[in-house]
Amino acid sequence: MMTETDKLRVLLQHWIEHNDEHAAEFLRWSEKAGPAASAVRQAAEKMDAVNLELSAALELLGGPAEHPHSHEH
Repeated sequence: MMTETDKLRVLLQHWIEHNDEHAAEFLRWSEKAGPAASAVRQAAEKMDAVNLELSAALELLGGPAEHPHSHEH
């Protein structure tokens, strides 16, 4: 049975991966965003900063856990 900490480790890993996907998409779209390009790029940079914090939390909890199942988005 997974503990709450184990569940959080799985969730943190998922959130980090999901945020990486979003940040990459933001950067792709920033090239097409005209006057909004800078704001979209800044959002991608902030997503990267969030991931640094989430990664630090994950490490404090013992690092990545094995996924009990996979998610497809």
